[in-house]
Amino acid sequence: MRRTLSAALTGLVILTAAVACSADDPGSGSGSTPSSSAPAPEVNPAGDIPDNQVYVDWSPADGGYHVKVPEGWARRASGAATVFSDKFNSVRIERSPAGRAPTVESVRADDLPAVERSGTNVTVGKVSTVSRQGGSAVLATYRADSAADGVTGKSVRQDVERYVFWRKGEQAVLTLSGAVGADNVDPWRTVTDSFRWAR
Repeated sequence: MRRTLSAALTGLVILTAAVACSADDPGSGSGSTPSSSAPAPEVNPAGDIPDNQVYVDWSPADGGYHVKVPEGWARRASGAATVFSDKFNSVRIERSPAGRAPTVESVRADDLPAVERSGTNVTVGKVSTVSRQGGSAVLATYRADSAADGVTGKSVRQDVERYVFWRKGEQAVLTLSGAVGADNVDPWRTVTDSFRWAR
C-alpha cells in the first residue's frame, strides 16, 4: 500500500512538472506569446524623405513668391540663392531678372552649359515644359556628384530636377536634388506644386 501511494505521488509530481514546463515553453503552442500585429516603424532607404514629412510655407524677406519646404531642414544663403538641405537632399531657390520666358531650347542652349561648368560630373537628361499648380515651368533633369560631406568627406551621385518659373520679367529657378535611387517623387511634387508668385 505504501509503495502504491509512493508511486502515485511520484507520478503526480512528474506530471505537474511537465505541465509547468509546457506552459513556459513558447514553442509549445500554449501560454501567451507576444503580439505580432503591431505595425513596424517606417524604414526609409538612405535619401528617402519620410512620408510623414511636414512642409512649411516660406517666402524671401522681400516677398516675390511663396514655396513650401520641408520643416526642420537647415537653411543657408548661397549667393543670391537660398538653400534648404538635409543630408544629401536639398531645395535651392533663386530669383533673377529675365527679359523673356524660358523655353526648352533656351534652357538647353543657355542654362545647362552653365550647370555643366559649375557642377561636377554632370550628365544632362530630359528638358521639357511641365504644368504645376502655380503655373508652367521648364524642367531640366540631370545627374551630378554632390559636394563632399563636411564630416565624412564623401560625395554621392544625385538626381537633380531644375524648374524655371517666369513672370513679368523675372524668373525663379527651383532646383531639387537627392541621392540616386531615393524615392522622392511625391515630396518633390509637393514642393514644386506649392510654388506661387506673390500677387
